[in-house]
Amino acid sequence: MSERKFIIPEYGPFAGMRVVCSGSLVAMPFAATMLADFGAEVIQIERPGVGDTLRMLAPFAEVNGKKVSTAWAQNARNKLAMALELNLKFDEVKEIFYGLIKEADIFMENMVWLEKLGIYDEELLKVNPKLVIVHVSGMGHKEFGGIPSVCNRASYDMIGQAFSGWLYLQGDADRDPAIAKPYTNDYVSAFATVFAALSGYIYAQKTGKGQVIDVAQFEAMAQYMCGTYTAYTMAGIVGERTGNFNPAFQPYNLFKSKDGFLVAVGAFGPGVYNRCIPAMGLDLEYFNYKDCSSGPAAVASEKGQELNAKVIEWCANHDAQEIESIMEAARVPCAT
Repeated sequence: MSERKFIIPEYGPFAGMRVVCSGSLVAMPFAATMLADFGAEVIQIERPGVGDTLRMLAPFAEVNGKKVSTAWAQNARNKLAMALELNLKFDEVKEIFYGLIKEADIFMENMVWLEKLGIYDEELLKVNPKLVIVHVSGMGHKEFGGIPSVCNRASYDMIGQAFSGWLYLQGDADRDPAIAKPYTNDYVSAFATVFAALSGYIYAQKTGKGQVIDVAQFEAMAQYMCGTYTAYTMAGIVGERTGNFNPAFQPYNLFKSKDGFLVAVGAFGPGVYNRCIPAMGLDLEYFNYKDCSSGPAAVASEKGQELNAKVIEWCANHDAQEIESIMEAARVPCAT
């Protein structure tokens, strides 16, 4: 175990790792939280009198006579916090901050305006040559290949969803796109940040050389779009909104039950499909996989549409619990 002194009890696979972070809201702070969950000592620097702006997000709960954001209570777990006006133009601040950096393994931030505060990667690496620096922003930084015209834009979860193209795919075809909630892009970006930070940490531990990492929200979101980019670049296909319905295979939708609940039923691939259709009392020979579910053409075919209508009808004639029980017995994914 590390010889350094730690404030928190040592536990978990990341015991002995120290993370210093500065910023607010979700993407970067939650990445630090996930590291803390597994034993890293995380120190989050917050602005005096202001703090992480996630503290201001409703709804609130009363804790020891004070109103506390429930989002903050969840996302700030297991972390230490300190108030520091992080402007290195002040010698006292620089001394405190560099002292933290010297003892840290990872520094994570999403402040954007680092240069104005006097924070430079090369200076931090002089203080700690093994430091892993992780920058988290909406559009990335131009020195890492980001688009210069947009790199300085401010960003939120919604902006990352929009710029990546993810937002365009959410919702029904006959309506405007619907923002995925809650803060989907922020949490996706947090996972990308954790993966990048740990990759840099492993490299630094092996080589003694620190790393500088750039995480862009829109790029993190792009990885979760299941071939949307490659469908366009390789086949010229532009993805469109389809609501809950999946145009590539069926059944895969929310179906209304007899007792008024929405039930999720999905059957991807011939194996599950061939169990699902008979379980619904339908003729598998007639509604065979090839004709009804083997691809967009099959789903959109006359027989494919007939099957969809039959599934809707079957669900409408069964209570939600009954649907779940039948699908569970047939080993078909289902949930209310």
